[in-house]
Amino acid sequence: MAFTTKTDFEARALSRLAPVDAVFEKPLRTDYDLNLDWPPPSVLDFRRAAVLVGLIERGDDYNVLLTLRPDTMASHAGQVAFPGGRIETDETPLAAALRESREEVGVDPATVRLLGQGDTYLTVSGFAISPFVGILPHDFTPVPDPREVADVFETPFSFLMDAANHQRHEKEFRGALRAYYAMPHNGRYIWGATAGMLKSLYDRLYGVGEK
Repeated sequence: MAFTTKTDFEARALSRLAPVDAVFEKPLRTDYDLNLDWPPPSVLDFRRAAVLVGLIERGDDYNVLLTLRPDTMASHAGQVAFPGGRIETDETPLAAALRESREEVGVDPATVRLLGQGDTYLTVSGFAISPFVGILPHDFTPVPDPREVADVFETPFSFLMDAANHQRHEKEFRGALRAYYAMPHNGRYIWGATAGMLKSLYDRLYGVGEK
């Protein structure tokens, strides 16, 4: 099963995603899911972050708003990412996702129609990321901050929600081969934590046994 119509997707999202105010004490999905012989740290000393999986209506489909991080960034440099970042002290995950989206690409939080929250995702770099799914205005025009965003682009949601496009790749990391998800599209290499969160979203909405 995969994305079929916007109506079906929205119904699934509203019924199968967690509420936006849900708080997950531990990550539910991780960079280690494909590496069972490489267990995660016994003590999860992670940093909290949040991202916005922003969907823009494009005819019968949605496009997912994605960014390319500058090569100068301290972490995940040069990688494809959702708008988002660290959660500040006394800030909710949702507030952080919306604040960072405004700062990075000019999303007006008041215009986002939120559908729910995906599974918290732990990266090998030690971030526990809360992904929030929301629909942006059809005429949204990004205004990227060049200090945090090298480029902004869109990828069809139907492509990302098709299991046939969830590739398993490997690369050497810390002296060993590490497996990860990748979803290359139109010259863009969507991989790592971003692809992992998309795979997690697919599993929640359209996973095995779902109709």
